[in-house]
Amino acid sequence: MGIIVNIDVMMAKRKISAGELAERIGITPANLSILKNNKAKAIRFSTLSALCRELKCQPGDILEYREDNDSE
Repeated sequence: MGIIVNIDVMMAKRKISAGELAERIGITPANLSILKNNKAKAIRFSTLSALCRELKCQPGDILEYREDNDSE
């Protein structure tokens, strides 16, 4: 699996919609959706910083590492 993005969990805890969060951090709702659905290949530090600022959290609250089980 690798890196898992838990933006949706933090959004639920903070009771903020995807559209509102996207507007606050200055990205399109489509790009936020790509992040939320674990389809992104990369994330800019400026975007990660803005997410942490708006969601009042740490990067580790958003990003999680899960080891691949099928690599054996």
